[in-house]
Amino acid sequence: MTISHPTLGARMAAELASQPDCWEQAAELTAERALLPATGSRIAVVGCGTSWFMAQAYAAAREARGQGQSDAFAASEAFVDRGYDAIVAITRSGTTTEVLELVASVKGSTPVIGLVGDTETPFVDLVDELIALPFADETSVVQTRFATTALAFLRSSLGEDLSPVIAQGRAALEAELPEELVTAEQYTFIGTGADVGIAHEAALKMREASQSWTESYPAKEYRHGPIAISAPGRVTWLFGPAPEGIGADTRATGARFEHADGVDGMADLIRAQRVALERARRAGLDPDQPRNLTRSVILDGPR
Repeated sequence: MTISHPTLGARMAAELASQPDCWEQAAELTAERALLPATGSRIAVVGCGTSWFMAQAYAAAREARGQGQSDAFAASEAFVDRGYDAIVAITRSGTTTEVLELVASVKGSTPVIGLVGDTETPFVDLVDELIALPFADETSVVQTRFATTALAFLRSSLGEDLSPVIAQGRAALEAELPEELVTAEQYTFIGTGADVGIAHEAALKMREASQSWTESYPAKEYRHGPIAISAPGRVTWLFGPAPEGIGADTRATGARFEHADGVDGMADLIRAQRVALERARRAGLDPDQPRNLTRSVILDGPR
């Protein structure tokens, strides 16, 4: 049996475990909700990497609740010259080059509401309104709690009661991780609606932390080609409601179909983070200092 190294990723482990408490704190930020765009406004939500996936989840949830057109973009490829009423920008570090460039480019023309973990950064002076989440900031390079806490705050601003999600998140911290999940050869993460962003984030966490082979798709796209990769020893992990027949079609390939039925995708993401951490530890990798990655991407020179 492969030996796990429990001291590796100690910061990721602690930050991962603190998520339900952070979500609870974020849901209590009632005054800050008034800083977000009003119901009915057209907005763009931007971020890089993990923050982009949280932008996707928030935009989908906002539209689903009838609160206005909401488009999500990677900051490096954002089309923000389409007459949006406001832009919501998400960044843990406040120093990500692409986010700073985008916010600077629209200053004075489109209001920007920023969500940030580190308030001692240039981002703070560029945005029109700031929502600070310093209690969710992190030191591990592999991001967990800031992203989900930002999403928890944004979901609470839509009128969602997060109490059941918080309870499910705490249960996910204690849930047994089947060996078949931890030792899989390959993972395909899928979801619908707001859980598409969650699926993309789960795949990214697994790649960042443990250098694992992962893919991610909208759930109904899975059978339009990606299912070809599914096979014994591999996992297809669904977040959120299951499209009809997808479990049976996956099992027919011999792959494990992982689906916590009735569990919120943001809460089940914790289990995926835990699998990523355990895989890293068994491989002798430290997700607090992952290969080729830094806490913030700061670019120099022409781009």
